[in-house]
Amino acid sequence: MLVAVLSVLSWSIGSVLGFGVALAKTSNNAFLRHTSSVYVWFFRSLPLLVLLIFVYNLPQIMPSLRPVLSNPFWAGLIALVMSETAYLAEIHRGGLLAVRKGQHEAALALGIRSLGKYRLIVIPQAVRVALPALGNEFITIVKLTSLVSVISLAEILLVGQRLYTRNFLVIETLVAVSFYYVLLVTVFTQILGRLERSMDIRSKSGVETVAEAQPAALPAVSPERKRKGAKGDLVLELRDVSKAFGEKTVLDGISFKVKAGEVVSVIGPSGSGKTTLIRTINSLQDIDGGAILFNGNRWLDNHGEYWRSPDFYEEVTRIGMVFQSFNLFPHRTVLENVALAPRYHGLGSSRALKELALRNLEKVGMACHADKYPHQLSGGQKQRIAIARALAMQPKVLLFDEPTSALDPELVGEVLQTIELLAHEGMTMIIVTHEMRFATRISDRVVMMEDGKMVADLTPEQLADEPDDSRIRRFIATALH
Repeated sequence: MLVAVLSVLSWSIGSVLGFGVALAKTSNNAFLRHTSSVYVWFFRSLPLLVLLIFVYNLPQIMPSLRPVLSNPFWAGLIALVMSETAYLAEIHRGGLLAVRKGQHEAALALGIRSLGKYRLIVIPQAVRVALPALGNEFITIVKLTSLVSVISLAEILLVGQRLYTRNFLVIETLVAVSFYYVLLVTVFTQILGRLERSMDIRSKSGVETVAEAQPAALPAVSPERKRKGAKGDLVLELRDVSKAFGEKTVLDGISFKVKAGEVVSVIGPSGSGKTTLIRTINSLQDIDGGAILFNGNRWLDNHGEYWRSPDFYEEVTRIGMVFQSFNLFPHRTVLENVALAPRYHGLGSSRALKELALRNLEKVGMACHADKYPHQLSGGQKQRIAIARALAMQPKVLLFDEPTSALDPELVGEVLQTIELLAHEGMTMIIVTHEMRFATRISDRVVMMEDGKMVADLTPEQLADEPDDSRIRRFIATALH
């Protein structure tokens, strides 16, 4: 029983502390990274036997610790936790690194702060990845507990040694001791196995597969969207925005305005700065100079130092973001993906938020897939779910970062149809796209970028009047071919 208690406590406490060390080691703070790295290096280098003896004899130097450390159990527990925290931290770090960067970006785009991000999104995914290695480390701890006998803790192996010196039944006693260790490890392995299976979304039963999932029909959209003429209030304004990565200037003094109900398509060759531009609007990418205004208020700027509005996490929810690679939360169902941000922000009761999520899923033709997980959907279906997730926060403007570039050609149409439906309803949108026919048909304005500069900003009517040899007409013609 003593081995079981010591092992479970060492593993549990070490896992929690190890996660903290792993977070510190992956943090942007140089002091935390350095301190945690030194801790891991030192305690992985120090033999556990040396640490046990040192901790048990520490009261000789610090008598005030005698009430705790004079007890072999507590001395052994502290030494094991100090040592195992270093190993468990590296396991957790592997789990954290396995969570894709897009998951962090999706959380930021939904206005979810760091604590909520780790609690709701990162930790469940990281633990799922790390769980097999964490279980293996528990088995190692069980066997390491035999070392605490050097500080006179009567663990099972020491008891066995004493027994066979009395009865001379060496083999029989060792078999009994081995059976105890095997039983303890087996029980814990079974518990961990069940936990793994419960966290493995791919083993969920009773859910249709992709092959069985038939795309739901979307409401019909008229061939020509009725343009609103961009007569709404000013929603977004970029003023002389610049950004460079090293010697490469990616954004060079970009300025433009977007009004309510307006659809702006951003086109241009690869590397022209389109994606960087759209990512600066919700602070997924900082800027080196200039300013961005949202709803007429100071939002983001850099006049010597990067600045974000004090209400950033509340207001960023009004800027929806649809990513090129979807960035859905893989450990949550479709319905949970859509309802997560409104629930986090406390925008209504569970029932009301569920109904809201279902309405948005119905709008994009995906309500029948509410109980599925992202891995059970096609690329086009995932992107439609991502659109529904962005709509759930009732944004004033939607950003699309090449929403069809990661899709197979046969799946592009359903996503474009969904976007066209939103345009028909008057949603303000900025769309980075390479779908030229779609861009020219649906947009109120087409912005072209080249080498970090905005080289054209035209309405469809102005575009039609442009000569065939103009820069933007040449690019569109080339892209269409």
